[in-house]
Amino acid sequence: MNNYETVFILTPVLSDSQVEEAVKKFEDLLKDRNCEIVAKENWGLKKLAYPIQLKKNGFYTLIEFKGEGSVVADLELAFKRDERVIRYLTTKLDKHGVEYAAQRRAKLKSEKKS
Repeated sequence: MNNYETVFILTPVLSDSQVEEAVKKFEDLLKDRNCEIVAKENWGLKKLAYPIQLKKNGFYTLIEFKGEGSVVADLELAFKRDERVIRYLTTKLDKHGVEYAAQRRAKLKSEKKS
């Protein structure tokens, strides 16, 4: 099994419940393909670096998961078919990327406790 992380941006016109529903849809797709979700981060509404489809903001979400390589094609096809997704990027993590992600999560947890 390989380690991956995917970041996707949802259109800013969605309500909070619609954003949660969209994220759950992609989580369920990964679980149906026997992937293990390592971490999920909701980065919230952020300003885009440049306008996409005449939108200047978007809801960012990061999902880290372990799975087979064929899962990425299925996930990206689901992103392409969903009109709520305006951009996405999936990367395969090497051992250094996995280590960095674990450190970043630990740092975020310690900051939340403070």
